Amino acid sequence: MSVSRICSFINGEFSQPLSGRWLENHDPATGQVYSEVADSNADDVAMAVESATAASAKWSRVHVDERSGFLHRMANSLNARLDAFVQAESRDTGKPVWLARDFEIPRVVQNFRFFASLVAGAGGESYDSPAGLNVTHQVPWGVGGVISPWNLPLYLFSWKIAPALATGNCLVAKPSELTPMTAMMLGEVCQEVGLPPGVLNILQGTGPTTGQAIVEHPGVKAISFTGGTKTGATIASTAAPLFKKVSLELGGKNPNLIFADCDFHKMLATTIRSSFQNSGQVCLCGSRIYVERSIYDRFLEAFVSAVQQLKVGDPKDPATKMGPVISKPHQEKILGAIHQAVSDGGTVLCGGMPIQPEGRCSNGWFVSPTIITGMNQTCAANQDEIFGPVVTVQPFSTDDEAVSLANQSRYGLSSTVWTSNLNRAMNVSQQIESGVVWINGWLVRDLRTPFGGMKQSGVGREGGWEGLKFWTQEKNICFCN
Repeated sequence: MSVSRICSFINGEFSQPLSGRWLENHDPATGQVYSEVADSNADDVAMAVESATAASAKWSRVHVDERSGFLHRMANSLNARLDAFVQAESRDTGKPVWLARDFEIPRVVQNFRFFASLVAGAGGESYDSPAGLNVTHQVPWGVGGVISPWNLPLYLFSWKIAPALATGNCLVAKPSELTPMTAMMLGEVCQEVGLPPGVLNILQGTGPTTGQAIVEHPGVKAISFTGGTKTGATIASTAAPLFKKVSLELGGKNPNLIFADCDFHKMLATTIRSSFQNSGQVCLCGSRIYVERSIYDRFLEAFVSAVQQLKVGDPKDPATKMGPVISKPHQEKILGAIHQAVSDGGTVLCGGMPIQPEGRCSNGWFVSPTIITGMNQTCAANQDEIFGPVVTVQPFSTDDEAVSLANQSRYGLSSTVWTSNLNRAMNVSQQIESGVVWINGWLVRDLRTPFGGMKQSGVGREGGWEGLKFWTQEKNICFCN
């Protein structure tokens, strides 16, 4: 079977890797190689940084209205090719086509539109005094680096790219080598709308080679990364001595606190989604579920029954609720975590095994949605990010115990609280150590709000004004009397 080649996008043109090396790209639903990805190295990165540096001198001086116009045209182009992006994203990740169509690719369009509109209203401040007039300006860094993950490929890629370009920066951006297709298609969008060459450079390749070269390059002044905590620590340790600005959105082990006075039916439907959407491969998925003891048995019975009905299979099937996980090694990691949980005394109530669907997906990398009980707080299943369709469930008796359980984690990305008691909702949410708390819902995002984690879930915030501020430096100009 012939396979296509996915190239990098440098200085407005698609280019093959200088090393001549290519990586295999698999369809997770079938296990088959369907494309080859450029294996870029430090030489490719240097060429991209040179391109971005040259473009930065002009792009930073382009009027904000013109930059905003480019982002709107990119959004229009993406929207016109929506179905092509949906199909590519589904094939690269294995997620159901309906999920890419209803949620992820429309959000990409929204990301570009949102920051195009927001930056048009951005401005500095002035302070008058007898001694003089101070005027502040937001100045772009010049050249920035973006490194994004495989679970929400273009969604998170665009979430970083849009504010960076809007504020006058040029970028060297790396998607995951596991999900490169829509990033390459974004390069086609750049050509279509006439984005000046070098403003956005897209480097295909691996994290240790391509990503590390971006972080190390002295011409890259700011780094925005989403991914694992271990990789984030490596990036931080590399960037700090070089005085680079960093934003790190890292892992999560997110708690769901379910109180007896919740809307049970709404809670159950949402908890199924927050546990297993995208096969649990969302950093915001609730993987630790704590249930008030008085409804614990009722919850388990209803939860297990509903989860057992979830259809796992072909992403092209509209009835499919869960597709495969991203790769064979990741499937093995998830199954190994389940095995460890059983060794640690856990009881698997459903799932816990690989699945081989019939038909074209018989060799894909599927894991059944898994519910585990009987685990203590210190076990690996309650402490380590599995990043798959695996949740643990435990009871609690009091509000204080629920908060204590929620906070017994080195992570602090998001959490969910289910209760009809407003005082409890406020009290509990203020005590939970996480960057986002949802009350009676999940994954409700207003793009104006800051997003990021506490503890080992990261540093910095994205979204809204915080997203724009990250990509700029404040300069004060004083007109002395």
